[in-house]
Amino acid sequence: MVHAIRIHEYGGPEALRWDEVEVGDPGPGEVRLRQTAVGLNYIDTYHRTGAYKMPQLPAIIGAAAAGVVEAVGPKVTALKVGDRVAYAPTAGGAYTQARVMSSERLVPLPSWIGEEQAAGMMLQGMTAQYLLRSTYRVQPGDTILVQAAAGAVGLILCQWAKHLGATVIGTVSTDEKAELARAYGCDHPIVYSREDFPVRVKEITGGQGVPVVYDGVGKTTFMASLDCLRPRGLMVLFGAASGPPAPLDLGVLAAKGSLYVTRPTLFTYVNKRDDLMSSAADLFDVVHAGGVKIDVRQTYPLRDAEQAHRALEGRQTTGSTVLIP
Repeated sequence: MVHAIRIHEYGGPEALRWDEVEVGDPGPGEVRLRQTAVGLNYIDTYHRTGAYKMPQLPAIIGAAAAGVVEAVGPKVTALKVGDRVAYAPTAGGAYTQARVMSSERLVPLPSWIGEEQAAGMMLQGMTAQYLLRSTYRVQPGDTILVQAAAGAVGLILCQWAKHLGATVIGTVSTDEKAELARAYGCDHPIVYSREDFPVRVKEITGGQGVPVVYDGVGKTTFMASLDCLRPRGLMVLFGAASGPPAPLDLGVLAAKGSLYVTRPTLFTYVNKRDDLMSSAADLFDVVHAGGVKIDVRQTYPLRDAEQAHRALEGRQTTGSTVLIP
């Protein structure tokens, strides 16, 4: 028997329980994974609250982790016992000391990547990868806007976009977070609590606006994000930390300059094995080259996931956070 964090009902951080669970043997195409680090991601709060429903309750939440293969089932040829691997995303199941899962969703780790770093970068890093290289392919000379630039995905977006030759504008809530974002490649941090960020974006861009906004905040920033776009610009809503935006009258997009809006998810972009491996390889390459630095800035014991969720939702974290089983 091992321990896992489960929810028995949807709710606040207090709904997270430290339960004893049983982990069976791997079947065909599966491995048993001893987990050494679990990534804390905002999507975990959506599963906890029921904003994204789990298939059934009680349920183990969590979308990303790293660990060591301790058993392989029949028909598994690409992995062996002792291999270090990581994964993201999954629709739950990561907040546990051990689990059985499909080998097709596991990515072998290069020797230079630590397991805590891997757990902290897989979901957030591959999110940045598809946003910057597929949803809107950032080019040298582009000026882009990143909402919540000091958050886990935000810091990666700032660094990677800067590495690609872009100028990065980012919104943050405090002066301290502004300095952090600047240190990670944000050319123009805007403290939105005292500055009108659409006005500042227009000032920075000489009145033109930006070709793309990457917004993981949602409700509180969505409409103002549209005002930051140049004509025919792309609004990329990839999360909703403040809640989902209100329904949108599509006529607004015409009035604001024939804008585009998309609501992508990492699940769609890495659903196929080849796409998963390609995205992970791109992430590993840019980290190894020094273009993106992944800092695990907070760690908590897995059994203290409630405390970690409170810190995340209270905007008390920056960068990546990892739970230690």
